[in-house]
Amino acid sequence: MAEAVKSYRQVQAEETRIRIAQSARRLFADQGYGATSIDAIAKDAGVATRTVYSAFGTKREILSLICDIWLAEAGALERAQEVFAIEDPTARLRGAAGWLTNLYAAGFDVVLIFEAATDESPETKALLRSKLAGRNQVMDAIIESLQPALRIPLKQAQAVYRALAAPGVYQELVNESGWTPAEFQQFVADSLTRQLL
Repeated sequence: MAEAVKSYRQVQAEETRIRIAQSARRLFADQGYGATSIDAIAKDAGVATRTVYSAFGTKREILSLICDIWLAEAGALERAQEVFAIEDPTARLRGAAGWLTNLYAAGFDVVLIFEAATDESPETKALLRSKLAGRNQVMDAIIESLQPALRIPLKQAQAVYRALAAPGVYQELVNESGWTPAEFQQFVADSLTRQLL
């Protein structure tokens, strides 16, 4: 019986953490990471300020969960595995473009929150670097898996993919210029195949 109660409490605690993270994500996107207080997050989530502190401790930890939820919703890991399973180099690069586009389409607001939060404390910068490092490792590994088919050196090829993945490119083409995510994906796929193979 005690185990069932504990399990129920754990479920409740996790639901509260997710609700807080969802509120924070909205507020960070609307008001900015630095300008959003823990009090404002608590009020939006409908919980006491002390609940936010006990669930997370810092805004940085909330940001970490926001990122984890975004990557899970985007199916980032599963989609990357699907890309690696593609045999044909051209099709694999098109898959890489699709992986990137799906990631951004599922949560570009999170990308922009990360961009805005880079001016924060050294600890926040370290968190952001570690989260971005995971994305970059996947991207670099996709390109490395194509090494026999590349027509330029590996490091240059990886840099081309990372340049096309720079948040400013997606923002300019999709958010500012009105391209659809599908048009962005086609652009990245065409650019990668033209430059790398």
